[in-house]
Amino acid sequence: MPLVQKVEYIHEPTDLQCGQAVLAMLSSKSVDEMVKLTGTDRETNLKQMLSALDELEIKYDRERRQADVKEQLPEVCILSLETPRCWHWSLYFKGTFYDPEHGVLTDFPTANRKYYWRIIN
Repeated sequence: MPLVQKVEYIHEPTDLQCGQAVLAMLSSKSVDEMVKLTGTDRETNLKQMLSALDELEIKYDRERRQADVKEQLPEVCILSLETPRCWHWSLYFKGTFYDPEHGVLTDFPTANRKYYWRIIN
């Protein structure tokens, strides 16, 4: 499946669907489709996220990397962020953060630890 050329922002329908919203934005599919694909309407774990990417035929680097600043990120990646409330999924796409909870941002949402998986386009 080819990657989207332009991300259409999706706000997470519930506080627990950030992973599904990230997958939806990356694939131009709906959150409901991603709920079916991940098998959950609640929090998604890494195994569910990577399995969904495999099912969507979206190529990615399986190595988790840590980032401290935006400049360390590749052009496209999914982010796992340790926020003050919880672990949270977000999307970085060509210079912009598309965060299902916080909106479209120019920098990371507040997070203590930041990990990413590079999406290969």
